[in-house]
Amino acid sequence: MELHNDNIQMSIEEYLDQDEQKDLLRLLTAGSVDDGKSTLIGRLLFDSKKLYEDQLSALERDSQRVGNAGAGQIDYALLLDGLKAEREQGITIDVAYRYFSTNKRKFIIADTPGHEQYTRNMITGGSTANLAIILVDARTGVITQTRRHTFLCSLLGIKHVVLAVNKMDLVDFSQQVFDGIVADYKEFLVKLSAENGLRIMPHVACFPLSALEGDNVVEKSARTPWYEGSALLDYLETVKIGDEHNMQDFRFPVQYVLRPNLDFRGFCGKVASGIVRKGDEVIALPSGKRSKVKSIVTYDGELDYAFPPQSVTIQLEDEIDISRGEMLVHPDNVPHIGRAFQSMLVWMDEVPMDRSKSFYLKHTTNTTRCKLESVNYKVNVNTMERSDAECMVLNEIGSVVIQTSKELFFDEYYQNKRTGAFVLIDPITNNTSAVGMICAPLDTADIAGADALPTLDLKKLGIAPEHREAIRTAVRELSRQGIAVKVIE
Repeated sequence: MELHNDNIQMSIEEYLDQDEQKDLLRLLTAGSVDDGKSTLIGRLLFDSKKLYEDQLSALERDSQRVGNAGAGQIDYALLLDGLKAEREQGITIDVAYRYFSTNKRKFIIADTPGHEQYTRNMITGGSTANLAIILVDARTGVITQTRRHTFLCSLLGIKHVVLAVNKMDLVDFSQQVFDGIVADYKEFLVKLSAENGLRIMPHVACFPLSALEGDNVVEKSARTPWYEGSALLDYLETVKIGDEHNMQDFRFPVQYVLRPNLDFRGFCGKVASGIVRKGDEVIALPSGKRSKVKSIVTYDGELDYAFPPQSVTIQLEDEIDISRGEMLVHPDNVPHIGRAFQSMLVWMDEVPMDRSKSFYLKHTTNTTRCKLESVNYKVNVNTMERSDAECMVLNEIGSVVIQTSKELFFDEYYQNKRTGAFVLIDPITNNTSAVGMICAPLDTADIAGADALPTLDLKKLGIAPEHREAIRTAVRELSRQGIAVKVIE
């Protein structure tokens, strides 16, 4: 069987091999309610011929039944807004993911909600994104939600931003309107950088669009002769994202120790960042013991080197005691090692923050107990203003000092996303309470709290001396299972 691709005749095997070699762009859409996020993605899929016949017929049927595009018009937003509540209200509530592929690149699109009450959903969709499309209504320009979504993108370290000025058909495709919105947005970016100290200034590309009518989405529009740039899809296919992985700092969090027989002992995991080669000297954290890489093993055979995001098994020349949660790094490039750090936290739980509670902290393959020592400030995501706070509630963002019960091996988030991000888990409900980005290491001597371990004060609890040995035995067993508890007698 033969296929024709870009006027080149090839076998199906060659086509599949070519498809496998394409890189992947993860992107999110953000914007105010009714700015046209879902419509834009639907139009992108429709015009690039990436819909199956059954999807198209269902879209046409649903557009007549519950669509908001007008009589006889296709409502492209229905491709993504699949929840009943979304269709009834005409809004996006949860993150919707769509996958499609062109001849040049594969895409995963996260359609995120615009409402402030769904901030945690946008953080979820943006946590893995390489690029953000921020939509602006040409009639209203840069508004509060535009600033909020840009702040959230900067918080997540997204390096590429597309400013999509949508609904240009409602302002007669005015160049003056478009230029004014672009100028306002870039002025806000400079202000955001100055006030919040952005480590990475995103690269911004601006497009005048009509998502409903398809102008400048897949094909250049004749109705914007003054616009000299490319169509949106052309830009998405060609924007360079190869620098998204940190290739300088080798970090290998150990996930599993593989011991299939007496002759082999390897350490399994995903390369979080950096490059490791056979023969490289590595150091194991926290023990500090050194060895050299004997082999790098995968299902398909041995490799001479490995890089992110490959999952490999590393065999060392020496027998070193390493277990899950520990890390292999190069001796001349070691991460921060410590039990305290300052972080930016996004609260994601319906239950408000309780600083007296001891949370689980999940960082790479490591899990430990931690305490939220203090809240430095909260950020108003609409105005960027900071305010004093003692706790946080759902969707709030703030600077929090955290202390863990054991040492972690971490980098600052803006230097290394994989080793600079973490999750807080409620020990009672097992809910994800918050996600965080590490900003800077701290010295535990500068923190008022003694440690991050949950504490049992036996005298205060009224436990008689004859029962305390049983308590100590139970605590030792919990410690053996990885749950450390401090006992005060």
